[in-house]
Formats: sequence, structure tokens, C-alpha cells
Amino acid sequence: MKSPVRVRFAPSPTGYLHIGGARTALFNWLFARHHGGKFILRIEDTDFSRSSPEMVEGILEGLRWLELRWDEGPFFQSQRLGRYREFAARLLESGAAYRCFCKPEERERHKNGYQETSNIRASMHECVSLSREQSDLRAATGEPYAVRFRVPPGKTSFCDRVFGEIKVENDTIEDFVLLRADGIPTYHLGVVVDDLDMEITHVIRGADHISNTPKQILLYQAAKQPLPEFAHLPLILGPDKKRLSKRHGATSVMAYAEMGYLPEAFFNYLALLGWSPDDNREILSREELIKLFSLEGVGKANAVFAIEKLDWFNSQYIRIAPPSYLRELVVSELRRKKIFNEKAEDSSDNSIDAALELLRNRARKISDFSTVFRAFFTDDFEYDTQAAQKYLNAPALRELIAALLEEYQKDTNFTLQSTEETLRRLAEAKGAKAGLIINALRVGLTGQGVAPGLFEVMQVLGRQRTLDRMRRLIDYLSLKIIYK
Repeated sequence: MKSPVRVRFAPSPTGYLHIGGARTALFNWLFARHHGGKFILRIEDTDFSRSSPEMVEGILEGLRWLELRWDEGPFFQSQRLGRYREFAARLLESGAAYRCFCKPEERERHKNGYQETSNIRASMHECVSLSREQSDLRAATGEPYAVRFRVPPGKTSFCDRVFGEIKVENDTIEDFVLLRADGIPTYHLGVVVDDLDMEITHVIRGADHISNTPKQILLYQAAKQPLPEFAHLPLILGPDKKRLSKRHGATSVMAYAEMGYLPEAFFNYLALLGWSPDDNREILSREELIKLFSLEGVGKANAVFAIEKLDWFNSQYIRIAPPSYLRELVVSELRRKKIFNEKAEDSSDNSIDAALELLRNRARKISDFSTVFRAFFTDDFEYDTQAAQKYLNAPALRELIAALLEEYQKDTNFTLQSTEETLRRLAEAKGAKAGLIINALRVGLTGQGVAPGLFEVMQVLGRQRTLDRMRRLIDYLSLKIIYK
């Protein structure tokens, strides 16, 4: 193990922080924290036509939401252009690189020639054979040129910490561009110069970069610099085993935040996409993940992102969330949806804390509190259509609910026990099934056909709101009778 450990996350701000990028950042962060090292943030923003400050902020926001705090940075490649040109000039001086004066159409022809043969030497363009004097003379006249790396003969190999030994024949590698004619570095030049300058010891990134690694190793060797260790992470696929994309749903990390996922749950689930601890546990705290994480636990098989599994993780974290934290999240969600009743927060007849304790074991996402559990926080809710059709069609319901309302109005105690005893006693006296009344009243009080225990719901809503909603239900049933 090289010491001290220094790793980096280097996103391109041509999009927001997506799931694959977030997983890469998280693995780097866990590796750094496990070894007491440094986690460096670098923004690779040299694609000026597609990069934007908004995308940069979106990436930073996603990292902050996951609490992946960086130790150094963010560093911006756009502010280091002179350094890349200096490095390219050194490679030109040493003969490891050469100027390429080919025009765009010529470069395309050479590219097509390479695609038609496995041997790059068969399609090598003439610039590689220019003498130093010829190259200098053409450059001195102002003729535009790119800088290409001169790939040496032989083989390039490296030991990947995940995939093992990887070897590539150099004659399958083109003389790749380092510096474009406009002076902007390519990915290969920028990443190697940055990793050298930032003293990166371990390059941990997606498996789609394996093919880039031999080219970058050649650059390290040309600069006579030691290599970092490489570890390539398996790809993340959708349930259909295809590369994760928008067709599988949201891919931006902050979209999941807006949908009601807790950062702790997302962090935990993301950590298990391609990695697993020795004991195969699933619910792991941040501290446990730091202690357990190792590159040896990263598998070669591609990971599958399943929203149902994420929902399960989220539900587990909602269950164990501290009351004050859960309250903060839920109130923020209710305010965002403009349904939070400020007066209800202090009302003895409607305790938000009691509602959360009743509902937390049923919630999958924080957004559930503003949708399926909406009736616990506002009187502005509708009856679910299917629930109403199933439970509010019995002809005797109006009379039964009206009789129960009358009994509840007499019950000044309105306890868990008294409300249940009153309902069951009335059902027996009327020759009706208690379940008929319970199911109908559940819809009337919560708008839903499935909810926590009816009598627990009454206690959370309080006597007055329960009675008011019973009157509303009676009016609804009366209209059904009139318009039948």
C-alpha cells in the first residue's frame, strides 16, 4: 500500500451527478477514509461547449447531499491549460510526441483506416515520419497542428485491483492526440498530468475506462514517473441488464433526493452496488462502511440498480430515523407541497409526532407523507377512487356511520379502547359486520383503503377532526344515495 493514500473523483460537468458517478465518488471516499488518506475533487471542464456552472453546482450539491466531503479542491482543468501545454512540450522535446498537421478530413481518413485493420501501423499518417526540422519549420510558419503521442512497439500491461492482469499489444493503440490544434488537452493528457501533480496513488474509476488505461500508462512511462494503482469498478446496469440510463428512471442523484430518499439510505445502497462485506450484511452505517470497505470486496460482475431494493433500504432508514430528524424531513416535504398546517404542529388534537410514529413503519419514501399519508397533515384530501368503490357502496353505510357519529359525540374520553368498544357494540346492535364500518370509516378518515389501525388513526387525528371527517363521509354517502 502506497502511503499516504490519495484518491480523486474527477467528474465532467456536462451533466448532473448521476448514479454511476456517485458510486465512483463514494468508493473513492470510503477507500480514502478507510486508509486515513485524502479524497480530492477535480472538475474536468475542458469540454467548454457542454460544461456549465450550473452542472458544476449540481455535482457539488449531489456530493454534499451524500456527505462526501472532499479534502482538497475542487480543482478545475480549465484553470490549468498552461500546465498541460507545458507537459506536451516536454514530450515533444523528448521525441515521445510529435506534431500532427493533418487537416480534419485527413484525420477522419486515418481514423477510418485504423478501424479497418487491427494494426495501427498499417494506417499511420505521414506526420509521424517528419523530421524535427521539418516539423519546426511548419510550426514556425503558423500552420496549425495537434500534438500526438508516439506509441512505442511492444506490450503494455498492468495489474488491476479488481480485474487482475490486463495486457494490450501496442500496435493496436493509435498514436493518440494529447493536445488539440486549439491548445485544449484531450482526456488522456489532462488526467495523467493532474494525477501526477496531485500525487494520486490509486485511480479508482468505472470499468469503461479500462481501455483508456494503457494509453495513460504509456504517458507515465514517457514522463519517467511511477504508476498509480488502478482499480476499475463494475458497471451499473438497469433491471433489464442494459447500461443504466434515463429509460430506467431518474439517473441524477438529486432527483432521488427530491423523490423522498434519505441520503443515508442512498449512501448505504450505493455502497453495495458492486461491493459487499465479508458477512453479507446490508444495513450498514457510514462508520461501518468505512471500517469494512476494501477493493478486495469489489466484484467483477456488473451491478444491477433495482428501485425496489432502494425502496426497501429507504423504508428501513425511515423506521430507525431519530424522531427530530424524521420530523424535519417530513415537515420540509409538506411545506414544499404547500400542505403543512402550521397551527396543527402545536395542536393537542393533531400531533405531528404521533402521526409520524404511527406511519414511519409504513413509509417507503418521505414523499409518502405528502401523498398516501396526506390526510394526517391536512383536511384537503380526496378519497381514493378504488377504495371508495370497494368500501363505500353498501346501502346501510350512511345510517351506520350516522349512528356511530352520534355515539362518538357522547364519548368525551375518546380513548383507543372506548372508540373500538363503541363501534363494535353498535355493529352488533345493528346486526352489521364491524369490518364493514371499519373499512368505510378508514376511507373516510384517511382517504385510503389501506392504513394503520382505525382506532390508532382516530387517536392521532383527535376527536374533533375524526368527528368532522365522519360528517364529511355522511355527506358523501348521502349524495351517493341521491344520485343513484
